[in-house]
Amino acid sequence: MSDGLPDYVLDANAVLKDTNVRWRHGQPPDYSKTRVVWAETKKANHTAGSLPDLVEKLVKNWEIEASYKTQLKDWRTIDTSDYTFSVNGGPPQTGEHMLNVGTYNAIIEPNEFYCPFHSSFDASHKTFKRMMPTFAWEVLEVFSGPPQVSFRWRHWGTMKEDYVGLNNKGEKVTIKGHGGPIDIEGVAVAIVNDKLQLKKVEVFFDPMTMFRQMAGDGSGVEKRLVLDF
Repeated sequence: MSDGLPDYVLDANAVLKDTNVRWRHGQPPDYSKTRVVWAETKKANHTAGSLPDLVEKLVKNWEIEASYKTQLKDWRTIDTSDYTFSVNGGPPQTGEHMLNVGTYNAIIEPNEFYCPFHSSFDASHKTFKRMMPTFAWEVLEVFSGPPQVSFRWRHWGTMKEDYVGLNNKGEKVTIKGHGGPIDIEGVAVAIVNDKLQLKKVEVFFDPMTMFRQMAGDGSGVEKRLVLDF
């Protein structure tokens, strides 16, 4: 099934090999530790070249580009002329919007633990990556094939360090790192073109699941007002 297919659906690290593109930190990021966690703790095992395998690799390459390629024209996994992204039925976001605010800020709504309006692209990535150095991702099952692809996914890691962020009330929130798992699931519906590039992505999940798992019984949560509206 791999004949004639683009590399970004055949190799989860395909876009990391791209040259003559502008990387956010001057060079491609290192996903080796995340890939090890994925291999050792994933729930699904897809046959190479199967539809779930192709979808998983496409989304992994898209995440790399969205997080680390600073020019939309360099994103090979999307149809740059016709691409939108939305969360939980919200308004469609352009690729340029995600480039400006960051992947975390594009997905998470303001809440009692975090507010995207109080955190820049770089600050948001530092906040979550410091707390959870590896955040693996997998496709659990695919319900329909192209051009409209619907699937269920899982995103997981370990809370190794304290979480520190600003919430929707302007409070600095600190959650003591508990060394336990963070494990969330959701579904997505994506429309792709004939090159299997993403045209429209709709993601559905409960973003508070992650924060509830971080906070536990609340005993390790501290809040202190630092912004006065």
